[in-house]
Amino acid sequence: MDYQGLLHEVMAEALREPGRGRVADYIPALAVADPTAFGMAIATVDGEVYGAGDWEQPFSIQSVSKLFSLALALAEGGEQLWQGVGREPSGNPYNSLVQLESENGIPRNPFINAGAIVVTDRLLELTGDAGTAVKDFLRAESRNEALDIDESVAVSEALHGHRNAALAHFIASYGNLRNPVESVLSHYYAHCALAASCRDMALAGLFLARHGIRADGSRLLTRSEAKRVNAVLLTCGTYDAAGQFAFRVGLPGKSGVGGGILAVLPGRGAVCVWSPPLDATGNSVRGVAALDALTTATGWSVF
Repeated sequence: MDYQGLLHEVMAEALREPGRGRVADYIPALAVADPTAFGMAIATVDGEVYGAGDWEQPFSIQSVSKLFSLALALAEGGEQLWQGVGREPSGNPYNSLVQLESENGIPRNPFINAGAIVVTDRLLELTGDAGTAVKDFLRAESRNEALDIDESVAVSEALHGHRNAALAHFIASYGNLRNPVESVLSHYYAHCALAASCRDMALAGLFLARHGIRADGSRLLTRSEAKRVNAVLLTCGTYDAAGQFAFRVGLPGKSGVGGGILAVLPGRGAVCVWSPPLDATGNSVRGVAALDALTTATGWSVF
């Protein structure tokens, strides 16, 4: 397989996508992202990685980090995690407060902000440092010790995180947080503010393609747990556009408002694409188009 040629082909196809999108600006530190940046990388299950475009340029991974906080919380604490967070699509924006009151402070899934705050709380309880746990995992899987938190992004998120603070306090009012709100939010912002490249993220996502096996051969998740994480990624990983993403791309995937999308090719590999301009639901316009072109050209879909 000529992975390099394939990546160039699907990126060229994505550049013909008619929708332009706009860079996220509700977090000022993200508003400075270059709207022309575009990179893509594929990592195979044997650890080989191929890239095109700006694939080695670090970007703010934002909500893509929620995949890793979930996997680590499950690995450390087991299935009881699901007592505090659901596994259903929300049907509402990722930062919505609407469902929390009617559902007694239990978020719909771990990939909306409310759900990720609960997962971060549990990971903090289990490890003592949720932000560092995610960072260390990404460093190990990507073999990149320079991968780190972008402090300017973390500070910017905290200064403009009123909606997240409201979500966290609301969850806490139902007794569904075990640590102080301020501490949970600090760790939540830390892992969302990690900066990594498409190369790093494709390698880091391989444990799900390997059905729970890490780069060093140790098992992070059972095969059943990995299957279930992939299922929640497919149904909930791209905000309230998960149905459209499954329709177009046909892979488990997690997006972030930094413009990144990490998708899993079970048994084959992982692919990360980055392009900052977003559609109305917060997903990268060119990223979705490139993944659509990839699965169309190759037939690499779970369907």
